[in-house]
Amino acid sequence: MFNNTNDTVFFNDDEIIHFIKTENQNDIEALFAQARKVREEHYGKSVFIRGLIEFTNHCKCDCYYCGIRCSNTKLERFRLSLDEILNCCRTGDRLGLKTFVLQGGEDPWFSTKRVTEIVSAIRQEFPDHAITLSIGERHESDYELFSRAGVNRYLLRHETADEKHYALLHPPSQNLADRKRCLWSLKKIGFQVGAGFMVGSPHQTPLTLLADIRFLEELQPQMVGIGPFIPQKDTPFSEYPHGNLTLCLKMLAITRILLPKALIPATTAMGSIAHNGRELALKAGANVVMPNLSPPDVKKLYAIYDNKAYGGPEAAENLALLKQKIINAGYEPDMNRGDAM
Repeated sequence: MFNNTNDTVFFNDDEIIHFIKTENQNDIEALFAQARKVREEHYGKSVFIRGLIEFTNHCKCDCYYCGIRCSNTKLERFRLSLDEILNCCRTGDRLGLKTFVLQGGEDPWFSTKRVTEIVSAIRQEFPDHAITLSIGERHESDYELFSRAGVNRYLLRHETADEKHYALLHPPSQNLADRKRCLWSLKKIGFQVGAGFMVGSPHQTPLTLLADIRFLEELQPQMVGIGPFIPQKDTPFSEYPHGNLTLCLKMLAITRILLPKALIPATTAMGSIAHNGRELALKAGANVVMPNLSPPDVKKLYAIYDNKAYGGPEAAENLALLKQKIINAGYEPDMNRGDAM
């Protein structure tokens, strides 16, 4: 079932399509078992824990699937101040977290100057921590300044690697070529780069999922975020069903096998569509979790999709509960920075 060359597994296109489509439980479990084997060969049982800070839900983009899109006039908007962001980092540091992930919409108010000031302040206070940014498409010169200020990693999910599909999910002002250009720029500068895609988004097909896998193989990112599409009530896709969890897990497992050194999170979205979604993702090859450090009063406002989990083990203040869930799934919480191999 698995083609091997010098301990490296590869799939041809037909094999990937087979795994995408199959409902054969033996084939699916064999895929997950191979993903676990590959993961443990490279990372053992470690699950790295990052602290997520969602610091703005303003966004200039109008992605049809996203609840913080600029056209959504029903959403209460927020921006965290520098002091609020630093306080989130201090909370994370007290909890033992060694990576801060600053995530937000594409908010023009957070200019390159403001972002570099925030990063520099975090770097000055926490010189040994990893800093990750996830704030969308910027000019290459901006990315270079972020790197100089102390950013180690940058997350920019491509969402879909098929141009026609991308155009069905975004307005004409946004295009896949720009997204890919940003990802290649980030690679060139030397960031640990994260890409990724939604599973089950409207108009998606097995061939578009195949394109996602092949693009990841070409890009070779150090991090890959994979999660289900989940509708948000104030978007054009509000009536579409959420992505299938099993298909998400299969895509995660395929990615783990083909990118064995990647850092792959068990995403909040997986935990939002199934109570044990995170644990199942760990058993399909994921090795990162990101509890939320944002202030309690804004967590619910980062409403990129409906019914987003932000309490319980998703909240950093409940870190002990998250660690126990990781242990119950058969893995080991790891509080180190967890840099890419």
